Amino acid sequence: MTDASPFVLSPGQLNMTDLHSLWQAPRRVELDPACGGAVDDAARVVAEIVREGRTVYGVNTGFGSLASTTIAAKQLSELQRRLVMSHAAGVGAPLSGRVVRLILLLKINALARGHSGIRRQVIDALLALLNADALPVIPAKGSVGASGDLAPLAHLAAVLLGEGEATLGGVRQPAEEVLRKLGMEPIELAAKEGLALLNGTQVSTALALEGLFAGVDVFAAALTAGAMSVDAMLGSDTPFDPRIHEVRGQPGQIVVARLMRELLDGSEIRASHLDCDRVQDPYSLRCQPQVMGAVLDTLETAAITLLREANAVSDNPLVFPEQGEVLSGGNFHAEPVAFAADALAVALSEIGSLSERRTALLVDAHMSALPAFLVAEPGLNSGFMIAQVTAAALASENKILAHPAAVDSLPTSANQEDHVSMAAHAARRLSDIAWNCGHVVAIELLAAAQGIDLRRPLRTSPRLAEALTAVRERAAFLEQDRIMAPDIAAVFELVAAGHFGQALSDTAGTSILACVAP
Repeated sequence: MTDASPFVLSPGQLNMTDLHSLWQAPRRVELDPACGGAVDDAARVVAEIVREGRTVYGVNTGFGSLASTTIAAKQLSELQRRLVMSHAAGVGAPLSGRVVRLILLLKINALARGHSGIRRQVIDALLALLNADALPVIPAKGSVGASGDLAPLAHLAAVLLGEGEATLGGVRQPAEEVLRKLGMEPIELAAKEGLALLNGTQVSTALALEGLFAGVDVFAAALTAGAMSVDAMLGSDTPFDPRIHEVRGQPGQIVVARLMRELLDGSEIRASHLDCDRVQDPYSLRCQPQVMGAVLDTLETAAITLLREANAVSDNPLVFPEQGEVLSGGNFHAEPVAFAADALAVALSEIGSLSERRTALLVDAHMSALPAFLVAEPGLNSGFMIAQVTAAALASENKILAHPAAVDSLPTSANQEDHVSMAAHAARRLSDIAWNCGHVVAIELLAAAQGIDLRRPLRTSPRLAEALTAVRERAAFLEQDRIMAPDIAAVFELVAAGHFGQALSDTAGTSILACVAP
């Protein structure tokens, strides 16, 4: 654990800063003791149902299309075990450690709210795994995002039974061995507990949160790159005048215009062409507040939805101890997450689309009044020619990845589950989109830095000079052709590490993460 101070989890009270921090690095988590009573009360309701012999879905019945089958009391523990074992049918590469930590956190958060009918010892076991950084090996594929993320959560739950695999100290090993090393015994599940562990949207939500966090970093980098491109292209700052944006009233647009003004403030390059005869800049320069503002608003809306879901009780059936009732509904249906993920996919793809167009302007000598492809002796040197092609390839790939997932549905479980959200892969593809987009923006940062350097002895603004320095610390000015892949990779690492979000916070007084945190 990287932080010595524990994080105290009050169920249902996570905020976006908590989630981002716990996603970034492992930290010891402790449950607020005040939640214990609600957990015990719900478990007591389930135990009373079993004792009284009442038939309640999920407690003493089969599941899905087998819900009408009643199971004898003596078989209930075995029922839950078999449920977990049969549902552990995921395929593909394992989810990342960061995502699995988030899944564990979200599952603990949901179960500890006291509506799942699960005993405290099961929640404590999940907490022990999280705090030991003993991470279940969860295949990435197999959820359709309804009835919960059944297959991936079954792989998580199986570890509690001593089945499947987990990583401990970064080493993948049998779950039984991991439990032994942690001094834990495999759990014998009580009535409803397997279903409570498997039902829920925690996998889809964790994946979508990771996409959101990566998207915020790309967004911040793209704002900086866009401002650098405006300066390198001898663009105007008039389109960022606050009066233009206030009369439209779109909040994200107003924020982005302000950031662009602050980033460009004090540029010698801008001052050099105040009286030029250019009437208007291309849209990819002057419409950045309108496009990136819409992206910011979308990030914020998605963050609100995902934060609600991170704090939600999304298994089924649900226990309401005050009334002694167990109600069967459909909170496991991940449509809100799917919608949020689809919106994020479109927004992130647009960041890359706009960024690639600015790079295309920079390499075009007719548009930029800079050397062709931003290099001396064009013809002998190809300069940024193929870097822009790479950006175009990635931006175009994102168009395919951004196709909405939520409009698709395939019935499952013998048509009992006849409409599903597809939220898991709606969310999972966000990391690929953000990765592509981050590289598109890294290429623009390199091209814009080259363009600004070619404007010397004129200097850019103080804030953009800091960004230029950060780029130059990782990639030198392109004097003549060299292999550019290492430069792109190095600047992408800056993007992915959140450098530009921090820089905006430090220099412009605005935290991009705070912009998307409700």
